[in-house]
Amino acid sequence: QVQLVEFGGGSVQAGGSLRLSCAASGYTYSRYCMGWFRQAPGKEREGIAGLYTGDRRITYYYYANAVRGRFTISQDNDKNTMYLQMNSLKPEDTAMYYCAASSGDCREGSDIVLGLPYYNYWGQGTQVTVSS
Repeated sequence: QVQLVEFGGGSVQAGGSLRLSCAASGYTYSRYCMGWFRQAPGKEREGIAGLYTGDRRITYYYYANAVRGRFTISQDNDKNTMYLQMNSLKPEDTAMYYCAASSGDCREGSDIVLGLPYYNYWGQGTQVTVSS
């Protein structure tokens, strides 16, 4: 059974940094998408950063325009953990952040990797609040 657990949310002032972690268990796909999504009150959930690891373990990274250059997604396969380093945080980054993983039916491309339909497994979410 696949489980995803997020860590690292909290409150920070604008301009500050946070690092989110997503620990995965029971996830054994050789080709997969994993991503970070967020949902602010009254808004739809949106993909902000994702990765696709395919054949020969080559990984592609994708970012939404709103976070490109400020956020960095990474993974540590030895620890089965994905990270989201968030720098230069803004009040508009305030949201519940979720990590997600595909069941294998995924491929490269930003529309796919940052799109909700390709994800089957979700964490419980961690709140990030950025004050001005």
